Amino acid sequence: MTSTSPSAVSDGFSLKVLAILSTLMAFASISTDLYLPALPAMASALNADAGSVELTISGYLIGFSLGQLLWGPVGDRHGRRLPIAIGLLLFILGSVGCALSTSAGMMIAWRAVQAVGACASVVLARAMVRDLYVGHRAARMLSTLMTVMAIAPLVGPSLGGLILQLASWRAIFWTLVGVGLATLAALYGLPETLPVERRNPQPLWRALGRYAELLRQRRLLGYAGAGGFFYAAMYAYIAGTPFAYISYHHLSPQRYGLLFAIGIVGLMITNQVNARLVERYGSDRLMRAGSAGAALAGLWLALAAWTDWGGLSGLVVPLFLLVSATGFIVANSIAGALASFPTQAGSVSALIGSIQYGSGILGSALVGFYADGTPWPMACVIASCGLGSLLCALLLVPASAAPRGLPVASNR
Repeated sequence: MTSTSPSAVSDGFSLKVLAILSTLMAFASISTDLYLPALPAMASALNADAGSVELTISGYLIGFSLGQLLWGPVGDRHGRRLPIAIGLLLFILGSVGCALSTSAGMMIAWRAVQAVGACASVVLARAMVRDLYVGHRAARMLSTLMTVMAIAPLVGPSLGGLILQLASWRAIFWTLVGVGLATLAALYGLPETLPVERRNPQPLWRALGRYAELLRQRRLLGYAGAGGFFYAAMYAYIAGTPFAYISYHHLSPQRYGLLFAIGIVGLMITNQVNARLVERYGSDRLMRAGSAGAALAGLWLALAAWTDWGGLSGLVVPLFLLVSATGFIVANSIAGALASFPTQAGSVSALIGSIQYGSGILGSALVGFYADGTPWPMACVIASCGLGSLLCALLLVPASAAPRGLPVASNR
């Protein structure tokens, strides 16, 4: 298939391409949100404790974080479509392994394989956006894509709860096999956005060494830190809420799915607000505002969890505010980093994603390691990470700063 140049599509994605890119970017949430209501049932079936089953999320994040460091340079060298196709095949293989697992250890290992495949879709879909857009337009497009892809976590837990009610938790992973196969078929309708003349001819080992140079850029660390700490908070939320809601507050898996979906509605709204405001106020300012909101929501949550103030509502309300902050933090942190290094979109997207999801490993693992049957470990991790996100946004991304010696892309 012939490559699509930025000029040919910069004034609007076709609905077909928008749908495919949204699906690719949604693989991170599809792979986890669908099976969240089944975590307690999995723990029982695999004869594992809650902490061990929560580590299946951490295992996924390990594969997702490290895999991006490979797929980014591969995508810069060989284009976007072929690596995505290979990643989807790995995702399908990992999903089959999860469905056939007989222990928590097997599940953790196959989740890592699943993640290495899934992350190719996510990191290279973001790079494709940067192939076509820069600056505020990239932030706006990422917000639009994230709004569309939020349908996955919006319906994922509810759908997972329904599958669990009709079949078993293993059927959830067979469903993911079907999703992978359908997406692989749809990939044929996605144009290549990186022409041969714009690809990076450097050997892979040299491209991987470029990460060390990127990590010396203070502004890049600011974007990565703001998003990374926030991802740690979000994955603490993902790992902790099934047990906080279902086990501690005795909700059904279906009601848990409904509460999870309400948070995603907030995320969708703030993504659209961000898309409308980003040209007026700038992506950095909105990222700082979102980080401040996440920090305040985390402190509120910690107080409620420590005192049991408000019961279930004392958890739901600040967690809703936390999830809603996604719309102001994630798209703007990614767009800011990509705009600063336009010739290395794949590698920068991979590095940012690896740091963000690597932080998610820490967030979800801490909740699992310190699980005590109450919401307190989750709340404590979220509050700490919210403050970390705010400090990175305020201290490492000064308003007029730019990476020294490296170009900053201008808006079209």
